[in-house]
Amino acid sequence: MTYQEVLEQARTCMGKCHACPVCNGLACKNTVPGPGAKGLGTGAIRNYQKWQELCVNMDTICENGDVDTSYDFFGHKLTIPVMAGPVGAVAMHYSDKYDDLRYNNVLVEGCAKAGILAFTGDGTNPAVMEGAADALKANGGCGVPTVKPWNLDTIRQKMDLVKAADPCAIAMDIDAAGLPFLKGMTPPAGSKTVDQLKDIAAMAGKPFILKGIMTVKGAGKALEAGAAGIIVSNHGGRVLDQCPATAEVLPAIVDAVGGKMKVFVDGGIRSGMDVFKALALGADAVLIARPFVTAVYGGAQEGVQAYVDKLQAELADTMAMCGAHSLADIDRSMLFGF
Repeated sequence: MTYQEVLEQARTCMGKCHACPVCNGLACKNTVPGPGAKGLGTGAIRNYQKWQELCVNMDTICENGDVDTSYDFFGHKLTIPVMAGPVGAVAMHYSDKYDDLRYNNVLVEGCAKAGILAFTGDGTNPAVMEGAADALKANGGCGVPTVKPWNLDTIRQKMDLVKAADPCAIAMDIDAAGLPFLKGMTPPAGSKTVDQLKDIAAMAGKPFILKGIMTVKGAGKALEAGAAGIIVSNHGGRVLDQCPATAEVLPAIVDAVGGKMKVFVDGGIRSGMDVFKALALGADAVLIARPFVTAVYGGAQEGVQAYVDKLQAELADTMAMCGAHSLADIDRSMLFGF
């Protein structure tokens, strides 16, 4: 399948999502439940727009050579520095063509075959994490289970479950404390202190990644808690309205961390050129969520492959045209105005 064919097929079965040519948040806006954002629905729109406002510096006066887009994620080699972001409750937010168990199975295997990996979601139904663990184990641990900030007893149970799958790393989307559809649910979910996160990082027994960091202060707390990496993320605008875009806060967070932990970023990244811009701002790699949902609904594993191929071709082309032959060559001088 071509990526265009994936989109066309997705439009027949995605429910509240329109499978737009570019997933920019304009059509779905504040559709929650659904793929939109919280409040006025401007968070997802701003995330996307701020990447588009960045311009790259073209420079082809350099050695002519092959471009290497590969990335090492805690010892796991990826074809591109991109991972599928965690998405939960797909039947509620999209359509019942998939439930979380079937979605994770398709996504994890599809990403593994495409040479990247997937972050898997969590849910109030214990079977969701159990299914994710099974999918990860079946694919050699090629993925990152993402545990929601439940109470500590529930987190401990989920950690024991996912560690048996021997994943590359374990994540927590700490910002999920603000998801409106988790309010008042059982088990309870909510914010965590630094000391609580230290205990959770120790439970993980794997590189522990905190998703949902939007400030220098928050990055410092994550570092103090023992996180091996953070994901600069506002949950796609779904947890708090009127936040800055991730592209706006990323450079300061990267500079403050100073290489002491991995810094990943998500939010509105849609193309290989967007990936290049994120790396130029200092991110180690990126996560992309909503378009991978479209890829799965529109073409299952073949859809995932089509989207990864598109991203790799765009990233490689941008690198070549900006004089970068490897990811290590990419820096802020390749962005206009930096």
